[in-house]
Order: sequence, then C-alpha cells, then structure tokens
Amino acid sequence: MDAHSTSLPVAMERRIVEASVANALPHFAPLAIFPLVACAAIYGGWWIAVPLVFYALADRFDRIFGLEERNMDPATTSESQLFLYKLSLWLWAVLWPATFVFALWQALVADHLALWEVWCVAVILTMVGQTVFIVGHELVHRRALWERRLGEFLLASVSYPHYATEHVYIHHPWVCTPRDPGSSPKGLSFWRYLPAEVANNVLGAWRFERRRLTRRQLPVWHHSNAFWRYAVQLIFWYGIILWMGGPWAALVFVVLCGNVVFSMKISNYVQHYGLRRVLTPAGRFEPVKPRHAWSAAYKFTNWLYYNMQRHADHHTSNRRYPLLQHHGEGASPQLPGSYIQMNGLALFPKRWFKTIDPLLDLQRAQFYPDVKDWSAYDSRAFAARPDAFDAIAEIHAAAPRIAGWINRNPALLDMLREREFTDLELPEGFLPDPESEAIARCGLARLYWTHELSLAEMKAQLADIHVQDAGEAVDAAREWSNGKVFQIAMHTMRGSLSIGEAATALSRLTEASIVSALSAVEEDFADRGVPRGSGGVAVVVQGPLASGEAMPGETLDIRFVYDGTPARHYRKLCGRFRKALRALTRNNLLLSHQSFARGGAGEIQPLDAFAEQLRNPDSGLDPLALSRARCVWGSGDENVAERVSGELREALGTRSAREMLLAELRERGERAVEPGLRGLQSITTMRGGLRDIERAALFLRLAPNGDAAAPPEGNAERTFRTAGDRGLITEDAAERLVAAAALWRKLRGALRLVADDGFEAESAPAGARATIAGICGVDDFDALAALIEETASRAAAGIETLAPNLGPRR
Repeated sequence: MDAHSTSLPVAMERRIVEASVANALPHFAPLAIFPLVACAAIYGGWWIAVPLVFYALADRFDRIFGLEERNMDPATTSESQLFLYKLSLWLWAVLWPATFVFALWQALVADHLALWEVWCVAVILTMVGQTVFIVGHELVHRRALWERRLGEFLLASVSYPHYATEHVYIHHPWVCTPRDPGSSPKGLSFWRYLPAEVANNVLGAWRFERRRLTRRQLPVWHHSNAFWRYAVQLIFWYGIILWMGGPWAALVFVVLCGNVVFSMKISNYVQHYGLRRVLTPAGRFEPVKPRHAWSAAYKFTNWLYYNMQRHADHHTSNRRYPLLQHHGEGASPQLPGSYIQMNGLALFPKRWFKTIDPLLDLQRAQFYPDVKDWSAYDSRAFAARPDAFDAIAEIHAAAPRIAGWINRNPALLDMLREREFTDLELPEGFLPDPESEAIARCGLARLYWTHELSLAEMKAQLADIHVQDAGEAVDAAREWSNGKVFQIAMHTMRGSLSIGEAATALSRLTEASIVSALSAVEEDFADRGVPRGSGGVAVVVQGPLASGEAMPGETLDIRFVYDGTPARHYRKLCGRFRKALRALTRNNLLLSHQSFARGGAGEIQPLDAFAEQLRNPDSGLDPLALSRARCVWGSGDENVAERVSGELREALGTRSAREMLLAELRERGERAVEPGLRGLQSITTMRGGLRDIERAALFLRLAPNGDAAAPPEGNAERTFRTAGDRGLITEDAAERLVAAAALWRKLRGALRLVADDGFEAESAPAGARATIAGICGVDDFDALAALIEETASRAAAGIETLAPNLGPRR
C-alpha cells in the first residue's frame, strides 16, 4: 500500500505533479543543515548563527514559495520513481547520528568552544532534532524491517524509542477518540495536554507489549518484548554521551532530548486538536477520514519536513511521504498558517483558542451538521470512560451540574453499573407501553430510596466499611455518599424519583455520613486515653439538611453544644468534630466545602450560652433557622441532646419570634413580584417566593391552633393544608400557598440538581431547560416561566391574608 493505492479523487485529477528529479530535489533541502551544524561545532563564533538563520527563514521562504496543493497520483507512480525521495529520507537518517555525535564531541570533548558556544550548539541540535521524529515516524510505518529498526534507532537518539510502539499501535487505531491521549479535546491547553501525553506514551506502549505477549502466552520479559530493543538502543546512546563527557554531559543530553520531545508534542497537539470521530449507531467510532487532522499546504515547510502538513492523508492511507495527498477545505480542516507558525501559537493558550476554536466550530458544522451538542465528545468523562458515552451524552444534554460532577470525577459513572442502580433501571420494552414502564421504574426507585434504604440501613452500610481511624472513616463516608448522590441525581433526572423523594434520601445520606464521621472521631479520642468528661455533646444541624430537604451544594450549618466538665475536654473534642466535618465537605457533592470553611461554621458553645442566646430577642437568630434545627447525634450524656431540643422548641414559642416573622412578611409584601426565572436566588428572594412561603408556614405553625408540635421535617404544604382545615386561613389562600410551596420545592431541587452555578435561563441549554420543566411538572420551560410569575403573585396575595386572621398566641 506504500506506492500503490486507490486513485485520486476526481477533483484532484487535473492537479497532478509527476515524480521527477526536479520535483525530488527540493526534498533534499533538510540535508543542508548538516554541514552548517558541523561548521558551527568546529569553528563556533558567527558560524553558530548560520543554522539558526536557516530555520528562522523558513517562514519567509513559505511566503516566497507559496502553496503546493498538487498531488502525485499513487495509482500511476511506481515504487522505482520514488527512489530519490526515499534517498533524501535515508540520507537524513544516516547523517543525523553521525552529525549528532560529531557535534557533541566538539562541544564536550574537543574543549575548544566557550561555554556559551556549547549551549548554542545544544540549541542547534535541539532544533535539528525536531526532524528526528518526522523521519523516524516515516520509517517506523514502513513494511521493510530494516527501515523500522532504523526509525527506532533515530528515536532512541532523543530518548524516545517507545514512540514506535505507541504511535503505530495506539495513536493510529484510536486517533481522534478518547482512547488516544495524543488527540487533544477542545478547550485543553497544550500545557495541560503535555504531561498526560508524555506519561501515556510510555505506559501505553508498555501495556500494549504486555497484552501482545499475554495473547501469545509469553511472559512480559520475553526477548520479543520491544522494550528490550529500546533499552539496548538507549544504553548505546547514553553510553556514548557518558564516555565523551561524563555525568554532566548526560544531564545536558537529557535536557536536549526533553526539548526535542517537547517540540514534537506541540506538533502532535496541533495536528488533531479538537477533532473527534463520532460514534456510529452500532457503537463503533466512524472510520478515520481526512477531516480528522488539520492540514496546511505551505510548500517550503513541506520540503523541510517531508510533507508533514499532509498529515490528514497519512492517517487514511499510510503512503510514503511523496505520495501523501493534500486535502482541501472540502475534505480536511485548514490551519490559518504553516505548522511552524501554529506550533508557536499553541504555546499561548488564549491566543490559540481564540484563533482555532472558531475554525473548529466551522469544521464541526461543515462535516457533522446533525451533531448539535459536542459537549459530551469534548468532556473529560468521555476521555476517561469512552464506553459510557450514551450516559455521558444524556447527562451533558440534560443536567450541566451532573455533567460537572462526572467531568471532575469520571469514576462516578461506574456507579451506573452497580446492581443497586441497574436493578432499578428496568430495560426498555419489558412492559407493553412506555407509560407502564415509567410507572414501574418510579415505583421501584421510590420503594428503594425512601423505604428500603432507611437511615438505619445507611448507617449499617457505612459501619460495614472497614476503616482504621477517623481520617479513613471520613474518606469512606465521602466516597460512599458521593456515589449515592450521583445515583439519586440520575434517577431524578430521568423522572424515576420526585424532588421530595430525592430530598428525603439525600438528607438521610447527609445524616448517616455525619454520624459515621463523628462516631469515628469519638472512638479515636477515647483511644488516646483521654479521661471521659461528666457530661456530653449535642450536634445540632440547621436548615434544609435538618428539615429533610437537602439538595446538592447545601451549606453544612452545624453547631456543637456541650454541657459538663472539664470544659477544655469538650472543646477539644468538638474541635476534632469540626475538623472531621470540614474534611467531609471537601470534594463532597452534597455539602459545600467553601461555605463550611468560612467564618463561624461549626460553632462550639456550652449549653448555658446556647440557651441564653436563644432567649435573647436581640441575638439576631433567624426563627426559620431555629424551626429547622435538630440534634442529629450526641456523645456522652443523652440528656444534653434532649435539653438542647427543648431549648429550641421554647425559643420558637416566644412572642418575639412570631412578631419578627410577621414584620418581615409585611415588609416583603410591599415589594413587587419579579417576572421570570433567573436562578435559585431569584425564586428564594422574590416576593411570594421560597423565603416568604417558608416564613408564612412557620408563622402558621406558631399561631393559635397551629401545628407547633410538627417536627422540622414537616413541609410547608402540610402546614398550609392544616391551617386551612383549622380555619386559620381561607381555603383559597391555603390552595394558593400549597401550590406555591410545591412549585418552589420542585424548582429549588431542580435547579440544585440540574443547573450549574451562575445559571441563566436565557442562555441555558435546551436540554437543561426541558429537564427543569419536567421535574416541575410542566411541558416546556416557557410555560414554567409563566407559571412562576403567576404562582408568586397568587402566593403573595395569600400571604397578605395571614395577619388580619391571626390573633395573639395565648
């Protein structure tokens, strides 16, 4: 297939270039550098500038010579006609080792160059060495064994012989897919691309050799392992360097090789940046086509680097370099400059993205008009878990927040293969109609997450995880919790769980994680031989976590209340509790680390001070926060937790708490309803919004004949229904407030699960808007926006009826 292949496309048949001496001679231009390098190494001084000028003029020569878009016809060009072209390449492969060793001898052994001249010679060798990968790359693709071994030897001269394995057996089969680390996704800068690419080259080549030998039932250290050859070649080169100049010369050689590899990686980055092969309906990647590499047609650069800019055709044909075809913009994306220019641009990510990303978007629109959303193909999750593409694409289309989770931690996708999840996601077609299937899935998910997986069962699962100290317990609780949160989010996104059911399960997850971490801290503390105090500690949680309405990103509003002596013992214990919980919130999908790490989170108080703060009307404590506070765990004397709960109930029963709520409701009633939906903050603070509804519900609980004894988990909807039944508000007002409470609860949960930070309705993806609307029970997002405005107005009107109907509490 080297010299004979399929005929040229019809559009190219009229633009033929013949294989001739005149056309082959320009490809001898790269050989001119070797006498220049030799002179620079012998004479030093101004001779050093000549090779540098040679490369510096390449860009100017590109402008002088222009473009070359003509092609040889592989079908009519015989192998014998390519002899001069191949001779140029072979001569370069022979002259490089000789010139390389000679220049190093002059610089390291002859001792006639100044230090600055030695460094300049090293820089020149680095620049020439860039072509090692181009020539070596060409040779390792050939069928003749001697050419492949010569290519490996050249690559070993820059300490990178394993490239011969990685490039041929990994890069080529998987180019422009996540399985090829050399194909950069869109948005990844060169500086982030480089470390993973270098590491994966070595590891990927080794894994390939290991798999190859395993298939042949041979040990990994068998003599046919290519790494034995690579080791011998490297020993040869490093042996020469050590013989000539000792350890310092070897260090210089390592730096030189690193610079050559660095320049090669820039080219790799440029050649396939952002280009992706899409998955076919059969689940396989589409065949490689010219559209999967960037092309350029600058004549002098192609002479200097053996048609490197025709890389698109190399991936589809593997022809010898003179037969590589230039593909125009109708078949391959075109770079705005030569490879040399683009390699320099890639070092500056902002300029690179600004220049190339618009061209990439045009390429995608041109070649893949049916693919509207490329976020899944560009994601880190797809790079790490290509087999999970369907789930990744589903998540990216419907839930940006969940997409952020899997891109930061692709291992979460493995939770979709756990039986705990798959047993609830019944396959399509197992019932006669989709509606029945959906009902069955909902029933299974609801039964498991709200009944079978109770708080006690969650605590038992965490207790079954073997840990040796509190640090391991915190890590285990976080990992366990994150997996469960992801599963619950997926069920909710797919409509198998309602927001209320998800909130119940998530709240239990939080409490189980907290209890597991704190219990481990208590055991560690006791294991140190610290004498036990005479009292105990109560851990109080406030907010949605306490009221059973937890959603991802919640603030861990917690405080530690102790009673007993010695006080220093309890303060030290509570300090360890706080440290453990701060660690628990780090990289936690459910709990916000930033909010917990700020300021007074995790306040430690003696019970007397806590009670005094609750009784003081000027303490600034929010009645709503107090109504949603409860003890989730206690250490030592159980009476401490009971006394703390009693103090919370007593504080809510004061007249000042009711008056504060009523004053705030009246003040907010003077504001206008905000139209539309901007984000979570707007539905919380708008008149008739979530905050008003929560305060109205609490006001009614504290009213005469209200449901003051309701637990913190009691939701606002139940409170409004109870108030309507008892005549505290009219049936119409109760209906309005119940509808508002239900909508705000769904909407808050939908935004916390689906929308990422900084959510803007106008710019949100269509899939995310549809998911939010579906969770809220409406057909489309526009209808949801209208419903929000209407519901807020009706809720505000219902709240205005509260004060006249409520007398003083006796």
